[in-house]
Amino acid sequence: MRLTTKGRYAVTAMLDLALHADQGPVSLADISDRQGISLSYLEQLFSRLRRGDLVCSVRGPGGGYRLSRGTEAIYVAQVIDAVNESVDATKCRGSGGCQKGVTCLTHHLWQDLSEQIHSFLGGISLADLVARREVQSVAIRQDEQQDNKIAADTIL
Repeated sequence: MRLTTKGRYAVTAMLDLALHADQGPVSLADISDRQGISLSYLEQLFSRLRRGDLVCSVRGPGGGYRLSRGTEAIYVAQVIDAVNESVDATKCRGSGGCQKGVTCLTHHLWQDLSEQIHSFLGGISLADLVARREVQSVAIRQDEQQDNKIAADTIL
């Protein structure tokens, strides 16, 4: 099964945005610091997420990104789809040319699995993830690390 870093990073960044939505627009630099994702990569992802109508940008001082709708209305599959990523368990990337240009014996099994995974992710909203205790615990740790880094940088 293939889910590249593009899909994983997009979901991670959207979850970070959802976790910090109550603080106003969130900068990509803050997401980059907390999640260890390069700023230039986030810019590419958020361009696609904006085109997918999942986020909107806020310009000016204190600007950044906001979710375009509530966390309960944004699903993991939508995020993956917005960055042109697919969850694909087939060897042929769904083309059916698995075995010397023709469909292999197990193509339909792996294609069905891919559809089940997409359906599963389509049933998980950002609100569902934000509500998970372990997600909240990780977010608190990341925020504390970022606060400590900011404090150390201020002293220097």
